[in-house]
Amino acid sequence: MNKNKNILLVIFAGIVFVFLGLSSCQVLNRYQTPEMDTSNLYRNDHRENYSGDTATIADIPWREYFTDADLIGLIEESLEHNADLQVAVTTIRQAEANLNMARVSYFPTVALTGQVTNTTTSDADKTLGYNSQNVSLGIAASWELDIWGKLNRQSRSRYALFLQSHSYRNLIQSSLIANIATSYYSLLALDAQLGITTETVRLLEENVETMMALKEAGMQNVNEAAVEQSRALMLRTKLSIYDLESAIHQMENAISVMLGREPGTIERSLFEAQTVPAKLSTGVPAQLLARRPDVMQAELDFRSAFELTNAAQASFYPSVTLNAGSMIGFVAPGFSNFFSSENLLANVIGGITQPIFNRGQLKGNLKIAEARQEAALITFENTVLRAGQEVSDILFSYESSVRKNSIRQEQIDSSQKAVEYTKDLLVAGEANYTEVLTAEQNYLSAQLGEVSDKLEQLQYSVNLYRALGGGAE
Repeated sequence: MNKNKNILLVIFAGIVFVFLGLSSCQVLNRYQTPEMDTSNLYRNDHRENYSGDTATIADIPWREYFTDADLIGLIEESLEHNADLQVAVTTIRQAEANLNMARVSYFPTVALTGQVTNTTTSDADKTLGYNSQNVSLGIAASWELDIWGKLNRQSRSRYALFLQSHSYRNLIQSSLIANIATSYYSLLALDAQLGITTETVRLLEENVETMMALKEAGMQNVNEAAVEQSRALMLRTKLSIYDLESAIHQMENAISVMLGREPGTIERSLFEAQTVPAKLSTGVPAQLLARRPDVMQAELDFRSAFELTNAAQASFYPSVTLNAGSMIGFVAPGFSNFFSSENLLANVIGGITQPIFNRGQLKGNLKIAEARQEAALITFENTVLRAGQEVSDILFSYESSVRKNSIRQEQIDSSQKAVEYTKDLLVAGEANYTEVLTAEQNYLSAQLGEVSDKLEQLQYSVNLYRALGGGAE
């Protein structure tokens, strides 16, 4: 029995020696983030905010970037109850489970085995009269030594996918915060437009009464047509109130769904209380690689493909396995004295398997892995380019919108004066009613345009914050 044990120890020591000797032959192709020249990722024309410094609004926590208390409360509620974000969390749990499965592949598989064998043989008279019985109980184990790093690479690939699931969640969170904010600002803008329209209807109703009074007073340039034209403009403007109320109702419902609650009223402040940021710092383009969740996702997808390619290469090398044969345990003719030392059975086998006839399949797997790695690299590079495009587009559009503010204010002032002047001229008999109606339409349009401009700028500031990777954490 001792002799058998010594033989087993020699075999085991030899296999360990081989493992330690060959472990230095692992594929040591270390992963590195793909290099990209991002110096010209942002366009420099028509842009004053990009000066090449590293200050970026994406570094501002979202609770500080947004100052409206009602908006902050809505965002907090959405982060707790939004369905898409909850699904993203389950994705993380799935990736974590896959990662744990990859990690335990380093350890041997162990199973408890038990068997009862009854054999009946015939004697010299060809009678089945001789019975023998063997009872065995033990543990069977198998362990593949990761000499070439195949299991290690597979584990690293799943770790990259685990990190990618976190990036996916950050992407959902960043997009959710941006959607809540832009929808909230849109709701406030609709409130403001409704207020302007309602006040305009009131003024137009007064204008109709004025036209009727002038007609009855015998004003030559005011007739029944003038009265009805004024009434028609008032009624058309009044009809738009119902469209605005419907849009407000739908926007409240949309926000409610994002919050994970039943459709209902949304608590909110006033549009006039919102402040457009005076300056939006973008930082340097290279920061997109570290902050934008979609860029990080694409990079981690490439990393996973890179590790799987190395695992496919390692499959060409022989695999070394250490098996506990049938089992390590006890075998005896019966249950009496079953666990005595003389009934101990140990059978340890070490094996090396070199692929020969399936090399065609291994080559095919390698080519597939290399193609996937190449596709992941192209996707990563394209994601970075699109990120730069998005930032450039938003920033230029924001600055263009801001430049409209002074002109828009001049338009409002001129339109308001035009209404006052044409009304005075109408009373003096030096203008006709169509000039008054035109002036009133222009004034309403300018006021609504001012609301749209401010909404546009608020939404651009939110979209740029998201495009730079803000709100992800």
